[in-house]
Amino acid sequence: MTKPISRISRRAFAAGTASMIAMPTVLRAQATVIRWGELLATTHPQVQMIDRVAKDVKDKTNGRIDIQSFPNGQLGSGKDMMESVAAGALQFTTDGAGALGAFLPQLSLVEAPYLWRDAAHLAKVAASPIFIKLNEDLATRRGMRMLNVTYYGKRHLTANKAVRTPADMVGFKLRVPPVDVFRAMAEAWGARPTPIAFPELYLSLSQNAVDGQENPLPTIQSGKFFEVQKFLVLTEHIITPRMPIVNEAFWKGLPAADRTLLQAALDAGAAWQDQELLRQEASLVATLKGQGMTVIEPDLAAWRKPVLDAVPAKFEERWGKGSFDTLKAL
Repeated sequence: MTKPISRISRRAFAAGTASMIAMPTVLRAQATVIRWGELLATTHPQVQMIDRVAKDVKDKTNGRIDIQSFPNGQLGSGKDMMESVAAGALQFTTDGAGALGAFLPQLSLVEAPYLWRDAAHLAKVAASPIFIKLNEDLATRRGMRMLNVTYYGKRHLTANKAVRTPADMVGFKLRVPPVDVFRAMAEAWGARPTPIAFPELYLSLSQNAVDGQENPLPTIQSGKFFEVQKFLVLTEHIITPRMPIVNEAFWKGLPAADRTLLQAALDAGAAWQDQELLRQEASLVATLKGQGMTVIEPDLAAWRKPVLDAVPAKFEERWGKGSFDTLKAL
């Protein structure tokens, strides 16, 4: 038999109920916390994009969805963070198509050297049947989904000596990401590819453990590589896409309205990032020159030919016959 509620109990119950009704939704609703790991420094537009997305989503949900960014490799290497996303221990990370090739080998095609003409050409890949199929395969086989294709920039060389032609690269210890397509490109130039984790790169350059590295201009600037490298060689050898990657089970477990809201914020953030990187690229050659780097503008055809003669054929079986040419013709 249920005991009657005393007058004091009724009063306390009513007060508690009133306070719950008055409580803001953000306190009553269970917050969704999204942890987003990133290799890059807080000054890089990719990390600034994450922060913009976080603010947009927080404002539109009254704090119910809380995106927390962890830049500078705080959560491990790129591969560590992708493995954590695949396992569901981390919700989001960002990485390149080449690095994602460790989980779905065909994806390295999207970051192939001398494939894309410019940022607008790269942007077409997201709607291509090849990419859509790759994304579904990644979700099905590895539990991760790419939510955007963002522009990371044109990659160039930096070096501790003057480098003008591939002949100058023979025996050159070139830091590359741990991606076999990048290694094959370096070998096509005659270089000695040396994989080093990005957070360790500045120290490796300062200690001459490698002779040079390759990255887009905004990354060279935000990583302060101009402090430990004398020469900037404008090879434009790869236009890198970087993709926000989400754990598929986490993504599918969100209410549809939240997925829509997050996707819209990601799309807006990616559009801002693309334009910001293009804006920075337009002025950074002069900036880096002013910071003491000697800028070399090489004959691009001389750098392109040995790579295109070797790399697409080497990876054709992995990428699919004709896939490189199909994307190049978009």
